Amino acid sequence: MTGEEFLFLSNSTTPKTETCQVKVTDATSSKYVYGLKGIADLFGCSIPTANRIKKSGRIDKAIKQIGRKIIVNAELALELAGQKTGGRR
Repeated sequence: MTGEEFLFLSNSTTPKTETCQVKVTDATSSKYVYGLKGIADLFGCSIPTANRIKKSGRIDKAIKQIGRKIIVNAELALELAGQKTGGRR
């Protein structure tokens, strides 16, 4: 399951409540997340899925990688993952 599919399913199945909005705010309270573990925590997925999200190129504008160190702008990554692509469904 791609990050886009996960976000679509989570948005369509969970009711919009105040507690849900607070949870999203808590996830982005830190401006940056670090490494694949940080991406996995941000999107609520496993580390292999986080690696697939990173390799897909969807959130490349939010990622800075120097050697093995990965720094991700959390707000921008969530915004980019939520955008629709024209060629893929």
